[in-house]
Amino acid sequence: MGTATFGMNVVDWEARVDVDRLRRERLAKLKKQLDGSDVGALLTFDFHNIRYMTATHIGTWAMDKMIRFALLPRGGEPVLWDFGSAARHHQLYAPWLDYRTGLDVAEPARGTSGARAGISVLRGAFHPDAGIAESVADKIFEELERYGLHTEPIGVDVIEMPVLMALRAKGIRVVDGQQVFLEARRIKTDDEISLLTTAASMVDAAYDELYAFLRPGVRENEAVGLVSKRLFDLGSEQVEGVNAISGERCSPHPHVFSDRLLRPGDPAFFDILHSFMGYRTCYYRTFAVGSASRAQVDAYQRCREYMDQAIELVRPGATTADIVRVWPTAREFGFADEEAAFALQYGHGVGLSIWEKPIFSRLVSLDHPEVLEEGMVFALETYWPSADGVGAARIEEELVVTADGAEVITKFPAERLLVAGQRYYGVGGPLPTERHAQSHINNRPDPRTQEVA
Repeated sequence: MGTATFGMNVVDWEARVDVDRLRRERLAKLKKQLDGSDVGALLTFDFHNIRYMTATHIGTWAMDKMIRFALLPRGGEPVLWDFGSAARHHQLYAPWLDYRTGLDVAEPARGTSGARAGISVLRGAFHPDAGIAESVADKIFEELERYGLHTEPIGVDVIEMPVLMALRAKGIRVVDGQQVFLEARRIKTDDEISLLTTAASMVDAAYDELYAFLRPGVRENEAVGLVSKRLFDLGSEQVEGVNAISGERCSPHPHVFSDRLLRPGDPAFFDILHSFMGYRTCYYRTFAVGSASRAQVDAYQRCREYMDQAIELVRPGATTADIVRVWPTAREFGFADEEAAFALQYGHGVGLSIWEKPIFSRLVSLDHPEVLEEGMVFALETYWPSADGVGAARIEEELVVTADGAEVITKFPAERLLVAGQRYYGVGGPLPTERHAQSHINNRPDPRTQEVA
């Protein structure tokens, strides 16, 4: 089976994404980076790199198991070791891993398929004396020896200590290979951009439903459930996380949801992270429940200004340093230093993982700037706490770098603070959406106009 299918609308998807081309172009980029590196082969245990190299995936349940591994030798094709029925499934349904090279002529039974049975140490769950780590090293050494690469350094992304020691015992020199993988993944292909845009469009829909749902009395965890269902209904393969933060939990930002009840006047912001065909989102939006205080409105406006200033600077040839210079320093919004404030004024590449190249942060970008290039896809996120010490605003946009600027692919409205929930009416008409959550304060004259709200 040469072409994968994606549910009921196969013809539609084939018109937008050429999956054979997606596989070919990703592998070609990785091979090019390998050829230009100082390593003889790339060894990966990381699911995202395995997927990029081999175009295989066995489900998000296995992403923390460290059981699969794949090798790309210079001048060769990928070899994937997987367990049980997974390996057999790849042999049947992943024909791009079925190849025969000149090296197979003498021993045609060896290496004719890049999909093979094999397992790693399962994060130490196997008994150390079972010889699993040594078996992994033997498989890797044998493949390297076939290509005459066993004396060359091998680049690895992440690795468990028993496997590292077993490779070294075989005389294999192990070095950092993660940079090779990330450089290959830095510029997205047209098909990758299409998949990333589709993933973002699914979050657009989730936010539309969430906006209609938010009101006093619902809990943060209910919002998480609502968003997760909507994304899975739309075809998400994984909802990596939904950060739901409301009220006083907004400042400081805890990056995790709770069972807190939303109340009238609450700020509430969300980050929706999910995966469609491997390609992810990182997508913040902030709402006010019923109404917003002046302090919250001001915080949102400032958060938006920093975002808009950053987006205006995005174009090929600009650098990550150019972007972060328009963002506030950590001390300006209440943190001791940039490490303490890390990921609040932030940017990061988005692809098969949500944090990849390039990175935008005052912690690193001013001294180690990265040049922006056409075809990059990344998220920019800004944060600002409200002056009353209670709320905060969080905005995030995903962008594609184009030939002359940037295209924002996160489309749910965010240019102004949105008020969700019921509208309330007093005897004189509708209550304003900008008002304090404590009613008696709204009866005091506004110091700016001397009028009562």
